Amino acid sequence: MPISDWFKAREQRKYTVVSPGAAAELPDGVWLKCAGCKHTVYRGDFEKNLNVCPHCGHHAEMPAPARVRALADEGTFEEMDSGLTSTDPLRFTAAKPYAATLDLARETTGLAEAVVTGRALLDGHPVVLGAMDFRFIGASMGTAVGEKVARAFDRAREESRAVVFVTASGGARMQEGMLSLMQMAKTAATVRRLSDTGLPYVAVLANPTYGGVTASFPVLADVIFAEPGAMIGFAGPKLVEETTRQSLPKGFQTAESLVKHGFVDAVVPRTEMKAAVGRVLDYLCAPEVHPAAEGAACPVPGGEGS
Repeated sequence: MPISDWFKAREQRKYTVVSPGAAAELPDGVWLKCAGCKHTVYRGDFEKNLNVCPHCGHHAEMPAPARVRALADEGTFEEMDSGLTSTDPLRFTAAKPYAATLDLARETTGLAEAVVTGRALLDGHPVVLGAMDFRFIGASMGTAVGEKVARAFDRAREESRAVVFVTASGGARMQEGMLSLMQMAKTAATVRRLSDTGLPYVAVLANPTYGGVTASFPVLADVIFAEPGAMIGFAGPKLVEETTRQSLPKGFQTAESLVKHGFVDAVVPRTEMKAAVGRVLDYLCAPEVHPAAEGAACPVPGGEGS
């Protein structure tokens, strides 16, 4: 193109003039800043990548419904116990009443409780799928959360399904006191009942997984995966450091360090998690590993028809 034609085309272009100080007409929430690398990321790309930063791979918080969609085969998830929710048995009040805290959590998340459970197919395998939502009071485990977890495992045992559970929690729910702590034993017992049948259980530990949740049902899984950078432990690093009065090693309680110490089986990126869980179920539910009657949801060793 001759230079004269280029200038002529440039003069014919139409530009939008923005007055000084005028606010840009962009909808709120279109862009977000990665907590890892501080890059500005288009929200649509971010969510399409399962809330993983495309620049640095930082795994951000992910709501339970989104986790279910990421793991379950499309259109197969059937929620269970959706109406089960906490009450206020101790009439607990601190900065504000516990009942008000529950109401706010329900309003902001659209969930009845901090965990979502249901039946689904995962790479064709019938499973009971559960996911915790950290937005709901830190996904703390109170009586309703413990009951939903226990029912999920019992339902899997009754229907010969594998269990896949994603955890992200601050621990026990202090507003329910001892009743909350009792859920540790309750959930551990129901995992044992599932284990006694030979049905597989795969846990995915997301950031953070702490306290009474870590010390109960997640660490009893047959296979334990963790997301990159996830913080996993019972007490947080700061409390441990203050108690022991010693400096902690770099990477203490990260998923990567726990793999080295045998606490976690593998660190798997979120975008690869469904495939990794599917491969585990391919093996653990394979007829040549556990022969069973044709049509069983997940073959059980020693079960009818084996």
